[in-house]
Amino acid sequence: MSNLGLATLSLDGKAQPALVRGDRALPLFSAGIEGDMLSLLGRWEETAQAIARLGDIAWPDSVAFDPRKALAPYIPRQIFCTGANYRKHVIGLMMGDPSMQTAGQDGMSPEELRANAEKIMDDRAAHATPFCFIKLPSSVIGPNDTVILPRNVQKPDWELELGVVIGKRCRHVGSEQAMDHVAGFAIVNDVTARELIFRRDGSAIGPDWLAGKSFPTFLPFGPLIVPRDRVPDPYALNIRLSVNGTLYQDESTSDMMIGIARQIAFLSELVVLEPGDLLCTGSPYGNGSAFGIHLKAGDVMEGSITGLGLQRNPCVAEV
Repeated sequence: MSNLGLATLSLDGKAQPALVRGDRALPLFSAGIEGDMLSLLGRWEETAQAIARLGDIAWPDSVAFDPRKALAPYIPRQIFCTGANYRKHVIGLMMGDPSMQTAGQDGMSPEELRANAEKIMDDRAAHATPFCFIKLPSSVIGPNDTVILPRNVQKPDWELELGVVIGKRCRHVGSEQAMDHVAGFAIVNDVTARELIFRRDGSAIGPDWLAGKSFPTFLPFGPLIVPRDRVPDPYALNIRLSVNGTLYQDESTSDMMIGIARQIAFLSELVVLEPGDLLCTGSPYGNGSAFGIHLKAGDVMEGSITGLGLQRNPCVAEV
């Protein structure tokens, strides 16, 4: 996999898109490619062609790339998340959370519970539509920014995920054409207020995604957007997240049940996807809830996905 990607850096006091290659970053304005990241994504085919034409002659204008200083690539206008989309993750939830279990499971042995969960997941992977929800753009922060743990949240949790950046407007797009609308891939961390997803008043309306997902700083994003053609197989990437040096998530995107193309096709039947929209494709096994632990002030999350860079986000308590 190539190490080429797009990042947003603070240069001369201004956020500037740059092309990153190894430990060097080429500010795009110095190569005659003008605009912020959203505008570049809005004309993605033109942008991709301009980047492809850049040869080594442009790189003397490059600067040292320090990933610890990368900003959020941009603030998306729309963010969509696909929940319960990794087989091992959901089976673990169904085994340990009574609210995830289905009718008729009373009295089942652990082996029978697992077999039943695996059957449900296999059927979901083959036939189900994605379970999608919206996350607010105001939750986005950069890959090195601080996550603020809200005073009214008791169980903040991590969910490192493969992010998909839309590069072409799509509506009523089939699965066969869906990937043609992808600009690239990035790391996202869908931080979650775990205890607020299901309301304590027993509401029959369903999960409360606003309360559970959209607090400020609850979506670290970046550092890179790696173009789609630089990621040969998005289902062969390793997702790793550690907290204070202890590794919790260490899984492959191959465990994703409903693939990216099906997710995009499904969403395009409901909404118009525009360039720069961000799709969070689900989190694999290894969230804090699986271990009975949650984020606390002083924790430091470090997350990586093969070829997409590294996030490092300290956590502080809201004051």
